[in-house]
Amino acid sequence: MVLSKIQLVLIVLLPLLGAVLAGLFGRRIGRVGAHSVTILGVAASCALSCWVLWQLLQGASPFNENLYTWFQVGDLSAHIGFMVDKLAAMMMVVVTFVSLLVHIYSVGYMAEDDGYQRFFSYISLFTFSMLTLVMSNNFLQLFFGWEAVGLVSYLLIGFWFKKPTAIFANLKAFLVNRVGDFGFLLGIAGVLYWIGTLDYATAFANAPTIRETTFTIFAGHEWSVPTIICICLFIGAMGKSAQVPLHVWLPDSMEGPTPISALIHAATMVTAGIFMVARMSPLFELSPTALNFILFIGATTAFWTGLIGMVQNDIKRVVAYSTLSQLGYMTVALGLSAYSAAVYHLMTHAFFKALLFLAAGSVIIGMHHEQDMRKMGGLRKYMPITFVTSLIGTLALVGTPFFSGFYSKDTIIEAAQHHAAAHGDWIAQYANMAVLLGAFVTSFYSFRLLYMTFFGEERFRNVDAHSDVHANDGHGNDSHDDHGHGQHGVHEPHESPWVVTLPLVLLAIPSMLIGFFTAGPMLFGTDVMGQVQQLPFFLGSIDLDKTKDVVGLLAKEWHGPVAFALHGFKSPAFFLALMGFFTATLLYLVMPEWRKVINRSLALPIKVLEHKYWADDLWIKGFAGGSVALGKLARLFDSKVIDGVVVNGSAATVGLVAGLVRKLQSGYLYHYAFAMILGLVALLALANHYWL
Repeated sequence: MVLSKIQLVLIVLLPLLGAVLAGLFGRRIGRVGAHSVTILGVAASCALSCWVLWQLLQGASPFNENLYTWFQVGDLSAHIGFMVDKLAAMMMVVVTFVSLLVHIYSVGYMAEDDGYQRFFSYISLFTFSMLTLVMSNNFLQLFFGWEAVGLVSYLLIGFWFKKPTAIFANLKAFLVNRVGDFGFLLGIAGVLYWIGTLDYATAFANAPTIRETTFTIFAGHEWSVPTIICICLFIGAMGKSAQVPLHVWLPDSMEGPTPISALIHAATMVTAGIFMVARMSPLFELSPTALNFILFIGATTAFWTGLIGMVQNDIKRVVAYSTLSQLGYMTVALGLSAYSAAVYHLMTHAFFKALLFLAAGSVIIGMHHEQDMRKMGGLRKYMPITFVTSLIGTLALVGTPFFSGFYSKDTIIEAAQHHAAAHGDWIAQYANMAVLLGAFVTSFYSFRLLYMTFFGEERFRNVDAHSDVHANDGHGNDSHDDHGHGQHGVHEPHESPWVVTLPLVLLAIPSMLIGFFTAGPMLFGTDVMGQVQQLPFFLGSIDLDKTKDVVGLLAKEWHGPVAFALHGFKSPAFFLALMGFFTATLLYLVMPEWRKVINRSLALPIKVLEHKYWADDLWIKGFAGGSVALGKLARLFDSKVIDGVVVNGSAATVGLVAGLVRKLQSGYLYHYAFAMILGLVALLALANHYWL
């Protein structure tokens, strides 16, 4: 069985065709035409992606072929081609499926927006860019998809270009990602310089030849070439996948429409870095130093950014900080060499995180564009479908046994425990503690969101019906609604239309079930019930040293999804999640008056979290502000010293000397005769002094 070349080309080009038709001919085909062509294009791409994955599962050989030669310079050539194995096919299905549901959801969500056709063109173009990245078989095409995803995300985050906060957010995202992309480009250059190719297969095959190669950056200090390459590549992943300290752009990207939040933060842009590191596993396995660096960054992101979500009041920002934390879990798995666990959590997370973002958008619609959870409460009776699907997404996110998030998240936590027990160094212990404590943090902010939104007093009735509501969000910023408008008056909340609730239901199903049916085959090489041994799902896609195969060690303890889930009820992570649930229930449902006491007692830590560790200040006032100040200083130096002293000063000096010399030219003969006599006297004096 062979994968069809035409089929793969159609998967990539159909979303691009929809984007072109909606973008260039949007006025002619109208709103219905714009969403129809883009939805049909992505739907066809999704169906073909599912067929490709099915063929691979049935024994088809992976596809790796160049389709077009871009240029040839000596021995260096650049191609456009595809590498489609089970890793790429899984990503293709996830990306196109989530994108399809976001397209359908947007028909209802963006119904009243003036930029309707432009929006559908952008999200279809985003899907094309992501598919280009995922299916590429060389570093140059990967970089093209990488940058195209960044460009379209810039356009989507700033979709409401008349909204100043949206423009600031998209510029922030663009610039922070450029920092990461600079490192990414250096890593690709390192691959080309030391391995001599841009082709994946050739680079991976020749990677062992540079294992012991070193490079002198500073005299007397030798650096490992694999470490340099891998850290540079991972810096690119830090930007795309929002890892500390390049995480500051992601929460602000909430300024874009909610469907974009789901598309960017669920299955596509932010997971591109995770996918890239997993794809480059043959390179990263050469550098334990780079893996330790990845482990430390991932652990820091998983725990410390999750804490910020505990004090957020904007419903979308809580889910955004949850995304940061879960990306940290995936990065921890990469640092443990548990690449399969990382991409498996990427898959399960895509479903329940897209569900939570789209559910948050449904709440915003039902609340007439209010995002502040302090003005919600009691919505479960008004929005039952949104509530039930949000509950399912929450249970999956916190790692409740039998839900999809449990199988992927608990595997990462177990892998971190095994790694810490085997190595015992401080980084391993730190990562183990971070992912464990992160279970409590995740549970607390998830149920806090659920209680503030759907339970308790109906606080929206306490809002002054004649005032324009712009509540402070706790960060010194005004909390604006999703469309840049304030809430005017009190409206009865209502359930969203079917085009909004249908994607919620369709995402809730895999959020509950997909982990149960896929954990064994995808992680541990068994059938659904854990009985029949099979070839590893990612065999040939992910290569690692068998002595570091921590997921392989966990496979010995795998006895099927039921036994794994039952064992999860006895794990430390479950008890920590249970503590987070009880704490949130106590503070936001049973005894809310205790919150005032806690706020007074923990005023300093809460202030630190509300200011997000002042990371934004470091970037905006520190790096960006310092650069602006340096520019002003350079402009002052240029105007005062270069122009004022050097250029204008030279001209003034010449003018002064010329003015003095000009006064000596009187035009009278006796003046010149007198000057000649003085010159003669001076010459005689010199001659008398030196020669006579």
